[in-house]
Amino acid sequence: MIRRDFSERDIHMALDGELPADERAAYEAWLDANPEMKAKSARFTADRTALQAAFAGVLDEPVPARLRKVVLGEAPVKAAVPRSRWWLAAAAAVLVVAGGLGGYLAGIDGIGQENPAEDRLAEQAIAAHVVFAAEKQHAVEVPASDKDHLETWLSNRVGLKLVAPDLTANGFQLVGGRLLPAGESKAAMLLYEDDKGQRISLFVTAESAENAKGTYASEQDGPQAVYWLDKGYGCAVVGSLPREQLAIVAKSAYGQLLAGLAS
Repeated sequence: MIRRDFSERDIHMALDGELPADERAAYEAWLDANPEMKAKSARFTADRTALQAAFAGVLDEPVPARLRKVVLGEAPVKAAVPRSRWWLAAAAAVLVVAGGLGGYLAGIDGIGQENPAEDRLAEQAIAAHVVFAAEKQHAVEVPASDKDHLETWLSNRVGLKLVAPDLTANGFQLVGGRLLPAGESKAAMLLYEDDKGQRISLFVTAESAENAKGTYASEQDGPQAVYWLDKGYGCAVVGSLPREQLAIVAKSAYGQLLAGLAS
């Protein structure tokens, strides 16, 4: 049996099938002797399985020819809207990797962005929504039943005074929220659900030097983001509602968010 010191890197190698066969027995013994690393391995495995399930049939799609040409330098860098499902899958992979999966997934960032700050906010918000809105048991870290703690915790982490908007008049109840990475900063995600199980999310980050607003969709049939960049923060409301309905809900959420920030 091979004996050596193992590390978290070996967990990623094992998950990717890159750990040498003659080291496998020693690696398993190391996991058994290190409960913390064994738990981490189990968590990484579960995260990868959830991500694969969320994008089943998408990650196997061929890379679009226009993106291959951009990467190979055969075409001018230019954003294409709507983007392909492949690009969104890569964005979601980047989000999950940055959130703690470690090193066994990789993504592409910054290809052909005409409006980088706007695209970045909207794409992060949409990717987070796609990954977590589909979760049944682990969609949020703090449930709505602990709303006071949720607001205080996210406010302290993000650096903004956040008040979870009340969207009951729009037919949506707060499910809860979670903390997410947002580039080099952090973002708060609040998740809402109507009586039919339809979900929308509010994504807020304190890092933004831009001033803009608009609607963004990364693919024709996917969720849309209604977003604002203003006064050092950015927020986006994401969902698969009809555009007019999403705009109404987003306006309500944004108004309450502004009131909370000003209070």
